[in-house]
Amino acid sequence: MSAIFKREFKSYFTSPLGYVYLAIFLFFEGYFFVNLFGYGSPNNEIIFPSLSTVIVLVTPVLTMRLLSEERRQKIDQALLTAPVSVSGIVLGKFLASFAVYALALSPVVLFELIVTLLSSPNWLIFLNAWLGAMLIGAALIAIGMFISALTESPIISCILTLIAFLLLMVLPSLASLAGVQWVTDAATKIAFVNLFSSFTTSIFSVVDVIFLLSVVAVFVFLSIRAVERRRWA
Repeated sequence: MSAIFKREFKSYFTSPLGYVYLAIFLFFEGYFFVNLFGYGSPNNEIIFPSLSTVIVLVTPVLTMRLLSEERRQKIDQALLTAPVSVSGIVLGKFLASFAVYALALSPVVLFELIVTLLSSPNWLIFLNAWLGAMLIGAALIAIGMFISALTESPIISCILTLIAFLLLMVLPSLASLAGVQWVTDAATKIAFVNLFSSFTTSIFSVVDVIFLLSVVAVFVFLSIRAVERRRWA
């Protein structure tokens, strides 16, 4: 698995993809921080809900080629016959993509350290919001990876993943059309954009953490099954 992780992580930076992804995040993180800092706010955790739209729109680019690129280039069978398990391949690719995502969010921690030199921010609230952003990102990457496993076209994978993420954003509005209150409440609770705000404004929620970890586990498992099915086809 470590060899797959290193190969996949390195591939992000042997092409412009990784640099463009990081540049977009750095721009918006810096923009939101400057605005907060300019108003004298020590609450850097507000940056995470502000970044939610950026994460939803840009992360499909990070996941679009995870499991579709080798299939498009007709070299997937060579990878699948390598002395590594299918779960090792999928987990290595997932962790490499998640590492790039974590790298993109790391400047926010530096911003919090800068604010700490000048005031006394609440680190517990910040760390809770940071944990939420990391878990939500992991869940989105797992979903995107599964979609990538279903097609051999990275472009189609990117488009389908973006559609899926946008549907997750508007899930409460779609659920409200059903006219059933408990459906609307449930959709509002699990909508990823609302989860960003939940981690920022509330105390540590075990339910939210378990939900997001479950999403990661389910879609990583589905990705493994999709690759295994192709392996034996």
